[in-house]
Amino acid sequence: MISLKENKILALAIPATIENILQTAVGFIDALMISKIGLVAVTAVGIANTILNVYLALFIALGVGASALIAQKIGAKQTDEAQRVTNQAVILTLAVSLLLGVVSIFFGESLLHVMGASEAVLQESLQFFTVVGGGAVFMGLMTIFGSILRATGDTKSPMKISVVVNIGNIVIDYILIFGLGPIPALGVLGTAIGTVLSRLLGCWLLYRKVQQSKSPVDRATLFASGSYRPLVNLSIPATLERLVMRLGQVLYFGLIVSISAKTFAAHSIAGNIESFTYMPAYGLATAATTLVGNAIGARDSQLAKSYGYSAAKYGVIFMSLLGVILFFGAPFFASMFTSDQEALRQIVVALRIDAFAQPGLAISLITTGALQGMGDTKSPLYSTAFGMWGIRVVGVMVLSKYLGLGIAGIWLSIAIDLYLRSLFLVYKFNHNLSEQTMTIKEPSE
Repeated sequence: MISLKENKILALAIPATIENILQTAVGFIDALMISKIGLVAVTAVGIANTILNVYLALFIALGVGASALIAQKIGAKQTDEAQRVTNQAVILTLAVSLLLGVVSIFFGESLLHVMGASEAVLQESLQFFTVVGGGAVFMGLMTIFGSILRATGDTKSPMKISVVVNIGNIVIDYILIFGLGPIPALGVLGTAIGTVLSRLLGCWLLYRKVQQSKSPVDRATLFASGSYRPLVNLSIPATLERLVMRLGQVLYFGLIVSISAKTFAAHSIAGNIESFTYMPAYGLATAATTLVGNAIGARDSQLAKSYGYSAAKYGVIFMSLLGVILFFGAPFFASMFTSDQEALRQIVVALRIDAFAQPGLAISLITTGALQGMGDTKSPLYSTAFGMWGIRVVGVMVLSKYLGLGIAGIWLSIAIDLYLRSLFLVYKFNHNLSEQTMTIKEPSE
């Protein structure tokens, strides 16, 4: 029998999961279409996306800070304060995204060279990066508007909008990549244009929903003075956490490229396939952030604990089942992307190792969401810093390059990181709850 608390978790998590699946499906289908052009195109887009993921990390971090504060303010019945946070989040997002857009247009080639892009892939990678990175404002606003809606408890609207946006994106991408009638085949450039156009549509639709939410943008006071410190204090550790992760990926992706272009292509394809499995954890993490944040705002630490543990329990169950599918379905999934036998072998190895890492991935993602909901964005930063730089980067150098395990060494490093990270994050969640309980009890003693 599902309890009322578990019903609340699932009511928020299921739409968020569906939305994430839809968004990932677009990336999956795009990658599938790009793979039909060739492995050079896969590598070109993969290298560009490595840098663009750093951009996305900044926007997600702002969304984390905004979500935590808005959820807590709503839990404390302070709707005016929630709206103030919304305004501040939008202003910061606009400032950051415009700066990143300028960087992408004027310094894109230099960034791609730093990433190790060879002359064979540079031109296609630069086309994709300049268009998508130049339109970073749409990436940023879509991310922050979605975060605002989820923090208010509305995960259905972002899901419904994702249906419209992602179907449109697939259609536009197909036409622009392969051509149709008088429209020429643009290849990698076509998927970049389709991505930007779909995000523009998503921004408009999400903004309309935000204006109907519990925490709308107040255009009359959008630029009003006020302290950004609470939002910045939460966002900075979240930003550093994302940057540590993404910059670590830049380094260890560069190490993978140095092994061979085929290994990097296989790793990118395996990552695209695996991305479907962690969607339930992302959905449950969204629910944990919102509900734990509401409980902390209402000063109910026991309720916060119940939400956090219930979300993690469901995550382990769902992702363990998906791990089984990933293990046995690996050859079929890999064959959808390439017929190259060596690439197929490497993809299957990666996916079968990753199948055993799914419970650890579930706990780490969901507990991170719960910690962020209670306002702790530092603990995920510490765990990511150690996991990425102390385990993943070192693991690639030792297991993959020195011991010659290749792609197996890469994904073994990832699995070790996830399980160690989970242990640390669960400890911090319990520790924070103990401190929260003491804080609540002190005034009455």
